[in-house]
Amino acid sequence: MTEVPAGTAVQTSAPAASGRRGRRAVDVPALVERAREGEARSVARLISLVEDASPALREVASALAPHTGRAQVLGLTGSPGVGKSTTTTALVRALRQAGKRVGVLAVDPSSPFSGGALLGDRVRMQDHAGDDGVFIRSMASRGHLGGLSWATPQALRVLDAAGCDVVLIETVGVGQSELEIASLADTTLVLVAPGMGDGIQAAKAGILEVADVFVVNKADRDGAQQAVRDLRYMQSLGGRYSEPGGWRPPICRTVASRDTDNGIDDVLAKVADHRSWLESSGEGHRRRAERAAREIEAIALAALRARIGDLRGSAALGALAERVVAGETDPYAAADELVARL
Repeated sequence: MTEVPAGTAVQTSAPAASGRRGRRAVDVPALVERAREGEARSVARLISLVEDASPALREVASALAPHTGRAQVLGLTGSPGVGKSTTTTALVRALRQAGKRVGVLAVDPSSPFSGGALLGDRVRMQDHAGDDGVFIRSMASRGHLGGLSWATPQALRVLDAAGCDVVLIETVGVGQSELEIASLADTTLVLVAPGMGDGIQAAKAGILEVADVFVVNKADRDGAQQAVRDLRYMQSLGGRYSEPGGWRPPICRTVASRDTDNGIDDVLAKVADHRSWLESSGEGHRRRAERAAREIEAIALAALRARIGDLRGSAALGALAERVVAGETDPYAAADELVARL
């Protein structure tokens, strides 16, 4: 595989264009076969079909299914400015040196005008341009909460089927409630930086609860040791960190920059330890089964919303609304009747 140039691989289309792309004839079996052989353009086309909710999406998912489930999925999240993109670049460099094929899904905020990824140039990741063992794709969140794009799970399947050994998912900078990455990744890296606040604030930050590995980045700055102490204090409070046989997230220190990758090897060593624990404890299978259940639920709810949307303005929905207004029934009973009709 190779990294597709910024204008091709990383720029998502505007919503208005998606219908035209979806109607284009697609030879899905041939496209999937070329993607499995590592052809970057075919990988990019498959992800575009996913993002645009193409009519061929079900066929794509069916064709990909037998070839998935092999890639290790690493999620990177943290507040804006902690160095997620720089750390992602350093991890890709280390993984490539180890002979791994790597995919990167970088979820960026959306343009309010085009719907495309605002940071789609991925300037910090251009070091890997021309490397046929790396595929980088920017995806617009398009207003989806949770720090990810709604299409991320299926895009992950594309990269998995395309032979990536490791897929890195870099989220939008998130806050306390946007924790979706934990349900998608095998191992979640939570990045923090000096100045994150005192121990009480660290304990309140819900994002820290999803960490499998903590990474204190910019560890050469003042306050790095305090950030480590805050994290250790949070862990001492108990919760899931004190469960018997559970995983206690290690704390790594890194200085990731264009010229320095200090601490990255330690991060990957802790990731390998976590993967071994996932396999030995059965937690890895449980997480993947839960991930599949969430994906099925999301697809079913989307289909249900679409069918309900088709009823807007219909006589049946109008009649139910009139009965609610007249006090003949309540909204819950009306909703049950509507679902029964579907």
